Amino acid sequence: MTDPQTGESLPPSEGNENLGVRPGRRMVAALSVLVVTGGIVGAGIVPRLRAKAALRSETNDLAVPTVSVIRATPGAPQTEIVLPGNIQAFSDSPIYARTSGYLKKWYVDIGARVAAGQLLAEIETPEVDQQLDQARADLKTAQANLRLAEITAERYEGLLKTEAVSKEDVDKAVGDFDARRAMVASAESNVRRLEQMQSFEKIEAPFDGVITARNTDVGHLIDSGAGGGAATELFHIAATSKLRVFIHVPEQYSQAARPGLMADLTLLEFPGRRFKGTLVRTASSIDVATRTLLVEVDVDNSRGELFPGAYAEVHLQAPETVPVLILPVSTLIFRSEGMQVATVETGNRAILRNVTLGRDMGNEVEVVSGLNANASIIVNPPDSLVSGETVRVATENRAPAESP
Repeated sequence: MTDPQTGESLPPSEGNENLGVRPGRRMVAALSVLVVTGGIVGAGIVPRLRAKAALRSETNDLAVPTVSVIRATPGAPQTEIVLPGNIQAFSDSPIYARTSGYLKKWYVDIGARVAAGQLLAEIETPEVDQQLDQARADLKTAQANLRLAEITAERYEGLLKTEAVSKEDVDKAVGDFDARRAMVASAESNVRRLEQMQSFEKIEAPFDGVITARNTDVGHLIDSGAGGGAATELFHIAATSKLRVFIHVPEQYSQAARPGLMADLTLLEFPGRRFKGTLVRTASSIDVATRTLLVEVDVDNSRGELFPGAYAEVHLQAPETVPVLILPVSTLIFRSEGMQVATVETGNRAILRNVTLGRDMGNEVEVVSGLNANASIIVNPPDSLVSGETVRVATENRAPAESP
């Protein structure tokens, strides 16, 4: 074998030795290069992978919302329902004239307390007076004709026995007597009608009360409306010894609002005072427009301190027929599905639950159904919160008690 550098022949054993050494060195060098290259690549990629994994973990942690939860406060066994009400007179009526004419005199003015049947005013009706005089004269004429017809009928019946007159003449006489009697009855009825019309010249109070308006004066033309014109309201009277207060009770308290329930009235003009009343009747029907029950509370006003038309707040002490829970309004979620609250349940999962609300007390509301008393309720839930989402609980407290 020839040496490639000198061209001299080499011994067979020496040539084989050189051929065995050089390939091994090359392999070692290649492996060394691969190791170095792998180390360099690994040194650059591994930190990046670790950073990427840490970023992914941090992002996942940040994606879990942190929430604060509270527990609801049980409502009181007896609830004071405060509702607005308008005070009305027990009886309230306008007073009109029943006959037309001119006002001759009035005897009472606004604020006057009157008794039933008391004279309020007088109307002068000359036309009615003249019609009554004529009707009485017609009645006298009819009565005179009746007497003459009666005498004639009796005579004819007597002459019929001697056959001095015919049966036909007798029948005519009797028929004329009956007709004259009917005319007398008609004339008497007309006289009574006009006498009653004349009695309407005196305007009297229909019940005990106070005059709240006087809409006429001496000399005014009074139209009763009988001729098709607009009737004139002369006075307005209200019975104020007992007053009615109508209030609308929300549907969830309708079963508790029963006759006999005591109520207190408070008014701005009487600070610190309460007037006692009693719930006397209900409409026994829920208004579909407002979902409320109309009830009436009667209040004694024998001292005349309260005025009809005044605004009052009615306090009803109603026993709770359904247990309620008190929650702050910050726990409520307003969505198209209805009123909801978010609760945290097993596995820190947020569950949205539909609830039915009772009274709205400003910062707090009553929940009458849809919520467990031991539920953990999320305060200020995120707008993006969905049912089943994992959350992280930061704090847990009990909702503040309802202020008295």
